[in-house]
Amino acid sequence: MKLTTYTDFGLRTLMYLATLPEGELSSVAHVSKLYDVSRNHLVKVVNQLAREGYVRAIRGKNGGIRLAQAPQDINVGQVIRALENNLEGIDCGSPACYLVKICRLKDALKEAMEAFIGVMEGYTLADLVSNREELMTVFAALEPVAGIEVQ
Repeated sequence: MKLTTYTDFGLRTLMYLATLPEGELSSVAHVSKLYDVSRNHLVKVVNQLAREGYVRAIRGKNGGIRLAQAPQDINVGQVIRALENNLEGIDCGSPACYLVKICRLKDALKEAMEAFIGVMEGYTLADLVSNREELMTVFAALEPVAGIEVQ
């Protein structure tokens, strides 16, 4: 199973936000610089995370983003289900496949995808950041130059 970059960015954003002190805000621009990813793409990801109730986006001069739930309440498998656009494992229509009517691959892949998601549903965001101190060390090394706030 390979996750889309969309889901990858979503999970990495949640992991970063989970390492922040409670109530501290970050920004999409900051997270995009931290991970060296497209700000425009990350805006879409964060907007969906906010719609799904995982991230709280606060508008305005002193606004930003933060987790909307405690890390132990965010189920990784459910986040993947929310962000992934194809959990079938295969797209039988692109390009069109002549085996569709008799193929058993699609069912086998769907079963495998469900098993994958089932395993991931056994993890919470808290599990992914249980090494918070190590993550914070890495994030600190990646932080933009001190004193220069990313807008």
